[in-house]
Amino acid sequence: MTNPDNIQQYSPQHSLQHSPQRRRLLRATSALLATGALPLAAAIPVKPQFSADPWQRAQQIADRCSRPLAFRTEDFLITAFGAASCALVPAKLVWRTEITDVKTPAPGSPDCYPAIAAAIAAASRAGGGRVLIPAGSWYCKGPIVLRSNVHVHLAANAQIYFSADPADYAKYGDIDCGKAGKLVRSRWQGNDLLNYCPLVYAYRQTNIALTGEDGTSVLNGQAGVHVDAGDGPWWDWIDRKEGKVNAGSVNPLNLPLETVAPGLTAGQRALIQGTHPRWNGDTRYLPALSEAAVPVPQRVFGIGHYLRPCMIELIGCSDVLLEGYHVVASPFWLHHPVDCRNVRFARVNMESTGPNNDGFDPESCDTVLVEHCTFNTGDDCIAIKSGKNLDTHLGPTRNVVIQDCVMNSGHGGVTLGSEMAAGIEHVYAQRIEFRNAYWATDPLRSAIRLKTNMNRGGFLRHLYVRDVTVPNGVDARARKAAPPDATNAFKGLATGSGAIVTIDCNYAAGDDGVRTRPPQVSDIHISRLRAGNAKMADGAFSCWQAVLILGPVASSFNGPAGTAIVPVTNVTITDCDFGTPRNGKEPVYLHNAQNVALTNVTIGGQVVNRKLSG
Repeated sequence: MTNPDNIQQYSPQHSLQHSPQRRRLLRATSALLATGALPLAAAIPVKPQFSADPWQRAQQIADRCSRPLAFRTEDFLITAFGAASCALVPAKLVWRTEITDVKTPAPGSPDCYPAIAAAIAAASRAGGGRVLIPAGSWYCKGPIVLRSNVHVHLAANAQIYFSADPADYAKYGDIDCGKAGKLVRSRWQGNDLLNYCPLVYAYRQTNIALTGEDGTSVLNGQAGVHVDAGDGPWWDWIDRKEGKVNAGSVNPLNLPLETVAPGLTAGQRALIQGTHPRWNGDTRYLPALSEAAVPVPQRVFGIGHYLRPCMIELIGCSDVLLEGYHVVASPFWLHHPVDCRNVRFARVNMESTGPNNDGFDPESCDTVLVEHCTFNTGDDCIAIKSGKNLDTHLGPTRNVVIQDCVMNSGHGGVTLGSEMAAGIEHVYAQRIEFRNAYWATDPLRSAIRLKTNMNRGGFLRHLYVRDVTVPNGVDARARKAAPPDATNAFKGLATGSGAIVTIDCNYAAGDDGVRTRPPQVSDIHISRLRAGNAKMADGAFSCWQAVLILGPVASSFNGPAGTAIVPVTNVTITDCDFGTPRNGKEPVYLHNAQNVALTNVTIGGQVVNRKLSG
């Protein structure tokens, strides 16, 4: 039977046909678009019906995300649009004291950005298709911008080397911001802004795919490679020296709050700015703009500012496939879908251990599947988010399934937060190997990590974890006892590193001046976790502590008197073995937590059956 529409379905799984209801919805949507009743790329909200049983619900989410996407079968080869491969020369990848020998495109290499952009545009005009990047080394001096119904595919042994010059990502955005460059709509650590374009980007597109053939299909951000010109490399922006402005230092381009938000009272400005001497450094100034309700078009960063873009950021997209490639040396977070629906993230290998190199950070997304991925990252492997400060309009993240993944180095394995002001719910993780392969030199700090504070508020609820292993434990290194601190009774707790299960409701509290939104954490259920011990010089240990729950800290709150500070509640840990914690005197720590039930839990060889509150 011929295919009159020249459509192919892209999925490694068996093809599933659209339901009659979905076909009717698509026809209705097409009619509305044709009449102009809906803006192009507007999302039609269809609330999926999920089971009340948690693991049945997880299967329904996975099934929904695994439905194949359909693309026209025509290929658009980038060499047909003028792309030429490049030669490589030796280079150094530098992150502080870590120096790695790498390859980089030779000086004068041809730029394949125009060809890739032209191929994507041609595929889009044709109604869709596959943009094919063949085997070879390709130098790209600009972003890859995805479009609806276009599938970008890297063949085996295709390697894209993105330019290491930040200026190349302020040239092609659709918003001309003058001296700041041509920028795009983005979100940085939970706050909306106009900024450098991510290296791969999409805004309000549907039915899009970025895939590779295997681990030899590489997206290389070159974020630590020095270039002769420009203001890079990206990784240096976190702590540049020699009097240069960096992401955290005072930036003279950031105007006073009384100028950008004249309606604020002196008291409001003081609360937003807090007491930090560098409150108007870029990393603190953007959250201040959110708290001051400064409109997004006025939050202009880009050239002259130092907020690094993500490697791959998709905003307001639906029906997304990211699969089968390898990512190295990302400027910032590796993958950041924002306000996306029906996302499948599969068979992606991540080797990027620079600053803030989270592996996969879905934010304000609904219905996401992560499976068969390997994480070796410089920050959290997965960090689920939903906005920060007043930027909560995109809503919560919900209905996320994480399964059959391997997590090596990183701050947290499966992490919820910290930017989660709009809430996170219905997250399911199963069959995860928190392998911690580099435990001796670059350990995984925590396996399951929840983090929030009195600024980020929101809710974390309905997290289910089962059938996971931690064969080499987490960071179990010896540590010095912290001296008493009258201003912080919780100083020295293993909230940042050393507990297999961490719930931290006082995360980085000093970074936020406005702390008026107490978080609510409840309904956390963990079962069949197995941790092994790493053999160290002074013994074999699996962690510093097995479980640490630091609920909301009342003294951190600076909002209206009488506001309820709700404890962490309804946590169950069942049929688990946490190995041997180094801190055997206090393997479980609780503060402001109620109804924490440990059932058939082995810690240090002892079986525990207790209900705890603290």
